[in-house]
Amino acid sequence: MNNTNAGSLPLLAARGLVKEHGRTWALRGASVELREGEILAVTGPSGSGKSTLLHCLAGIVRPDEGSVSYAGKRLDQLPEKELSELRRTDFGIVFQFGQLIPELTAVDNVALPLLLAGMARKEARERAGEWLERFGVRGQEEQRPGEMSGGQAQRVSLARALVTAPKAVFADEPTGALDSLASEQVMAALTHAARESGTAVLLITHDAQTAAYADREVMLKDGVVVSGADATLEVSR
Repeated sequence: MNNTNAGSLPLLAARGLVKEHGRTWALRGASVELREGEILAVTGPSGSGKSTLLHCLAGIVRPDEGSVSYAGKRLDQLPEKELSELRRTDFGIVFQFGQLIPELTAVDNVALPLLLAGMARKEARERAGEWLERFGVRGQEEQRPGEMSGGQAQRVSLARALVTAPKAVFADEPTGALDSLASEQVMAALTHAARESGTAVLLITHDAQTAAYADREVMLKDGVVVSGADATLEVSR
């Protein structure tokens, strides 16, 4: 771990987030900060609100109460069109099972965000290939997700998340479906690439070994941050 970002201003800041799913409280006043270039692990038991917190910070879900700020802007108040643009340019998202497009090859999966941003196909595929090499899956360019191991597919997902040089990557249980060796390889590749590019990472995990790759860790319990530098025990309701 390193703490070089301890004094930096937050890139993302959530304050007093409240989110209800039906009659279930997912978040009950959670507050957390993600600083530029840092890797932050959010841990906690299943059902504690970790994924909902990530979705609020990434602009996928709007909180019922509280605020989310990104680079000084109120993310939770932006129109959906601007949020979609941010998720194409400034944010990268990785889910537990990768969610690669099964019909596309590895290189085309990674190139897709660049193509959507208007980059020429040849250049996009070249850049995608470079990122596949950085994640140790250079030989799998023309393989489809079903032809790769779980660890290989997840590294392709990470390459896709980082290919646009985002300011922040949101990784929701990125090693949850992997064995211990593949988990170590994926986390080593993610942290190395993030450090090289200066990308901040919000890492959702229930695994202590995965959390150990982070600079800092906070814990959620019953929808509230209960430990770590950003801890708050205030409950909005």
